[in-house]
Amino acid sequence: MKEQVTHIKLLFICSRNKWRSLTAEKIFHGVNGYEVRSAGTEEGARIKVTAGHIGWADIIFAMEKKHVRRLRERFSSECSSKRLICLNIPDDFEFMDEELIEILQERVSGYIEVPE
Repeated sequence: MKEQVTHIKLLFICSRNKWRSLTAEKIFHGVNGYEVRSAGTEEGARIKVTAGHIGWADIIFAMEKKHVRRLRERFSSECSSKRLICLNIPDDFEFMDEELIEILQERVSGYIEVPE
């Protein structure tokens, strides 16, 4: 009997935490028991990423390489033991954009179990 993996903590990062990472938080929340949060790297972000976010997360998904770079620069010790994945999703989408949802599901499913 296969046990369901639960309580994996996912953190999604983009620039302002308004469209991409917030969409990811909404669509993956509660899926397979995952705990999901999102934050942004810029000053004006809806929720600005902190060391606490990084410490909380098991897996961190950043939308662009610049987000990975910013996280590593600001939180180098916190990031050192974390799985930090770049999804390479440009800032071309609005909140809950259907194409964005498809891209997120496709790219994230390479790292975690996502139901069809």
